[in-house]
Amino acid sequence: MASAPQNAKVSSYGCSNKMLTLFAYKKLKPSCINLVLILFTLRITTAFTMMRKKSYSGGGFDIAKNKPDKIISSIDWQEIDAEGRFIGAQFGDLSIISLYLPSDSSGEERQAFKFKFMEKFRPHLQECSRNGCNYIICGDWNIAHKEIDLKNWRGNQKNSGFLPEERFWLDRLFADGHWIDAFRLLNQEAEQYTWRSNRGQSWVKNVGWRIDYQIISLPLNAFKNKVSAASIY
Repeated sequence: MASAPQNAKVSSYGCSNKMLTLFAYKKLKPSCINLVLILFTLRITTAFTMMRKKSYSGGGFDIAKNKPDKIISSIDWQEIDAEGRFIGAQFGDLSIISLYLPSDSSGEERQAFKFKFMEKFRPHLQECSRNGCNYIICGDWNIAHKEIDLKNWRGNQKNSGFLPEERFWLDRLFADGHWIDAFRLLNQEAEQYTWRSNRGQSWVKNVGWRIDYQIISLPLNAFKNKVSAASIY
């Protein structure tokens, strides 16, 4: 059985362009990184993707150092597995997961699917918190949790990604005491965004959302005080 990487450095990257995916992979794979997680939001098929039907989703990773004991590419839910929204690598008692929650990009039907995913995924997370293993869950959660996590929060309270139901879901997740937002553990500053629109001057004016997270588990205080750095590229 492989032991959990010591002083592990995990990088995750979400993109909507195949060439950017390949560029990011090359940039994010120095020898100091244990695991590179890539989230796809374009209809592409590469060595990383695990989706079984065309969709704006998919995920994968490349092991840069320690080889895992097991690769997990299914949560036994056909709709989610078919879109490749979950994949994990297990190293001893440590599991590192790439996760991509649905969005409402196609309207109310997809928002309903997002709520359905949230409802069904919560028990999965609860089970994870009880099984004695440690987890790092990286990826696009498609939810800005707090007002600090997006620029125009007042005007987005009725929009997907900042709906009360979505924010409350994250409230409950963190209130359980088993999960923590690794970035906010170290950085409480505003205007720390992981997504910006390509329209207007969003990049110039730094108008964006923080919807991508690296969420860690705390069974037996395994990761308490062990997060040494967290940054957004």
